[in-house]
Amino acid sequence: MKKKSNIFTEFRDFINRGNVIDMAVGVIIGGAFTAIVNSFVKDVITPVIGIFTGGIDFSNLTVTLRKATEGKEALTLNYGSFITAVINFLIIAFVVFNFVKLINVAKNKAEAKKKAEEDAKKAAEEAEAAKRAEDEAAKPKEPTEAELLAEIRDLLKKKG
Repeated sequence: MKKKSNIFTEFRDFINRGNVIDMAVGVIIGGAFTAIVNSFVKDVITPVIGIFTGGIDFSNLTVTLRKATEGKEALTLNYGSFITAVINFLIIAFVVFNFVKLINVAKNKAEAKKKAEEDAKKAAEEAEAAKRAEDEAAKPKEPTEAELLAEIRDLLKKKG
């Protein structure tokens, strides 16, 4: 009879896997990285873009859909914040792309080095096997049992 697994056991097993810990570390580092990218966009990229666009600050770009009235706030479409988010995304995507590319290059180099080592080892083994075969071929052949018996017979015929 199959033992039923409850949700708590499954959850515990899930949490105990190494992947979850790695993922949690990635999320924490990603959060910190997001703060850095947001600051980079706000404090470095936006002012540079502002030079070319006449000093426009994207985060303040809005369209008023409904003006403020007594008791009601203005309803605005904050597309400048969206532009900032798109810039943030593009920067993060570019950094992640380059990071993955760097990892793949390093991985490919390691695999190529390992393959070269394996090929060198295989070539050395083949050379050793060829040397052994050559040495075996160069050794004088030992007579077979039939040849020895024929030689003994011939010697006995000469004596007798």
